[in-house]
Amino acid sequence: MSDLLGLGIVAAAAVLLLVVGWALRQRRDLGTPADRATFTTLHTASLASPPLRAGLNTTSAERAVRHLRALLGTPAVALADDRQVLAWDGGGTHHTDQVVELSRRTLDTGRTHAHGPGEIGCPRPGCELRGCVVAPLVVEDRVVGTLVALTEHTSAGLVRATTEVARWVSTQLELADLDTSRTALMEAEVRALRAQISPHFVYNSLTAIASFVRTDPERARELLVEFADFTRYSFRRHGDFTTLSEELQSIRRYLVLEQARFGERLEVTLRVAPEVLPVRVPFLSVQPLVENAVRHGLERKPGVGHVTITAEDDRTDAVITIEDDGAGVDPDRMRRILAGDPGADSVGLGNVDVRLRTVFGDEYGLVVETAVGAGTKVVVRVPKFAPGVTA
Repeated sequence: MSDLLGLGIVAAAAVLLLVVGWALRQRRDLGTPADRATFTTLHTASLASPPLRAGLNTTSAERAVRHLRALLGTPAVALADDRQVLAWDGGGTHHTDQVVELSRRTLDTGRTHAHGPGEIGCPRPGCELRGCVVAPLVVEDRVVGTLVALTEHTSAGLVRATTEVARWVSTQLELADLDTSRTALMEAEVRALRAQISPHFVYNSLTAIASFVRTDPERARELLVEFADFTRYSFRRHGDFTTLSEELQSIRRYLVLEQARFGERLEVTLRVAPEVLPVRVPFLSVQPLVENAVRHGLERKPGVGHVTITAEDDRTDAVITIEDDGAGVDPDRMRRILAGDPGADSVGLGNVDVRLRTVFGDEYGLVVETAVGAGTKVVVRVPKFAPGVTA
């Protein structure tokens, strides 16, 4: 996913540079040097990009259209779909119906069309619009809308410039599609993690709480509160991200409940650098790793088991390590788990790995060291600051 985003950004920059020549011709009266024209064009494009990354709708079109008009330097520019003009900048809004009709032709053919006075001409005094160029906006081979440049007269230069700007807009809309797909994927992955909360854990926690009702009612009450807070966090429905502090707090509740069940068989060491507590991480990205350490590491180990959780500051990154001295996993099976093999049972390891790579890039996936009988060590590295990541 991150590779596709990178390629899209490179392609967008290349398309914009093709528009610079048109910008220079339109602004000769200003005597602008080529380097200033290049900067102006790229800066204008950067202003249009954020709204377009929200997809093609009335709101995004209205926020972007004036910047697109600045790129093309025409008297008017419109963005339309097959039903309506989504946004218009400049004069001549009385040509709206004509633009909708001409847009339908481009939507049908998927090609740029230039139209002269016979189709866009106007009898109104003072209206300078006598022609237009309609270019398709394409997302994954689907024509989703049109970019319309209205002018006094069309030219080959305007056709090319409008086509290139439409390609750049299409790239932004494709990136918006990828953002939407990424969000949907993350939501599906979180739902999958919630579904994997072990019924055995719920049953065992409630059984442990019940065992203290008569012998230690105060502890039973405290454990019940911990259980309620743990489930409330795990099933919350707002936000794709949380702070490391909140994730660790939920982990603490989980371990309190497990220690009530295992007693002295479960030992926990927790070392956290205060400066990494505000770091944003995907929701339920660390907790499943601790659950995995207890469920697959210690439940099958006779005697005392130890889980160590550390969170350290490493310059621009935070490094979280979950290590157990439990049963360990065959390395080949672990590779299948991280590859998403549904037959390789785990509590969310593959799920977490995919979400980390989707959000932060491939360099931020899980690093796992394990062998049968040697325990398991999972290292999570996340950037302390990442664009678009907020709790």
